[in-house]
Amino acid sequence: MKFSISKESFLTALQQVQHVVSTRTTLPILSNVLIKAGKGQIQFATTDLDVSISGTVIADVQEQGATTLPARKLASIIRELPTDDVDVTVDEKNVAHIRSGPSYFKVMGLAHDEFPPLPTFDDAREFKLEQRVLKDCLRKTSYSISTDETRYVLNGILCSFKESMLTMVATDGRRLAMVEQEVEFPQSHEVDIIIPTKAVNEIQRLLSDEGEVTLKVGSGQIGFDLGNYFLASKLIEGNYPNYRQVIPGESKERIALEREPLLRMLGRVSLLLSDKSNSVKLHFTRDNLEMVANSPDVGEARESVPIAYKGAEMTIAFNPEFFMAPLRNLVSDDVYLHLIDEISPGVLRSGTNFLYVLMPMRVNS
Repeated sequence: MKFSISKESFLTALQQVQHVVSTRTTLPILSNVLIKAGKGQIQFATTDLDVSISGTVIADVQEQGATTLPARKLASIIRELPTDDVDVTVDEKNVAHIRSGPSYFKVMGLAHDEFPPLPTFDDAREFKLEQRVLKDCLRKTSYSISTDETRYVLNGILCSFKESMLTMVATDGRRLAMVEQEVEFPQSHEVDIIIPTKAVNEIQRLLSDEGEVTLKVGSGQIGFDLGNYFLASKLIEGNYPNYRQVIPGESKERIALEREPLLRMLGRVSLLLSDKSNSVKLHFTRDNLEMVANSPDVGEARESVPIAYKGAEMTIAFNPEFFMAPLRNLVSDDVYLHLIDEISPGVLRSGTNFLYVLMPMRVNS
């Protein structure tokens, strides 16, 4: 195998696929990137047996062939090369000779036929979305994914394709983020799937603000076709809990708030919290919101802001980090906090398609 490629193309492709590579693996081949030289292009692929990414870049291929090389080591070498022109030759023993200007590297590889086969999606259900739309939906929900491995079905995002609507939900039991998006697909394609955290993180890195992405849902797996890159992942098996019953019914108060000032205010007030006391009290009185945080061993912080509030006086406490998470990931500056009373969950809404349920914390008067 022999090819010439620009350093920038080589490095970009390696950086896009190398995140999947596990640092701790019992199979040496899983630390490697599969490199296939075809007609005028190179394909790169990595896998950890759960998630795999492949991508193609244009190159001047003099001899077609395939090999696998240590992914992270190769990326480190290419990053440091002194010129933009890179020549790679791989002999029959899978030893790669890399030349760039005055630099020469010899890297030991492994045979390509040891590399696990990449998943295929022949009879998959397909859903097309704008990349920026999927990116936005994932950004608005992914921070709520549970990290508790004992509740495995919550370690991912539920994607429910029903009645020409994609509903995405993530929850860790103390908060729930949900976003809805209209998508055209035949009724026969209706399905509920749970995409695991690692795949969610990887696809978020690959998505751009331009172009389409095709989601391919096969048996126990999902593929994301972005044109130049393809990500495949196993799905989480199991039934996601009924999230609709967590969403409170009719609220008594609908309070308009400005997202950015609210986020900054929460950030300031929560500076005085400790591990022992990790809640911020929101005290609503006529036309005013006062935020209070106090921890006996650190001190107290208070801040007030005028708001349009005409309801009864009310105090409710939330975990500030959980409250700030959606505010960081929303774009619109207008958000609405829906409250029933001091012990029922609060609901944060933005636009027509985003909803966030937040459990209150106990207030010590």
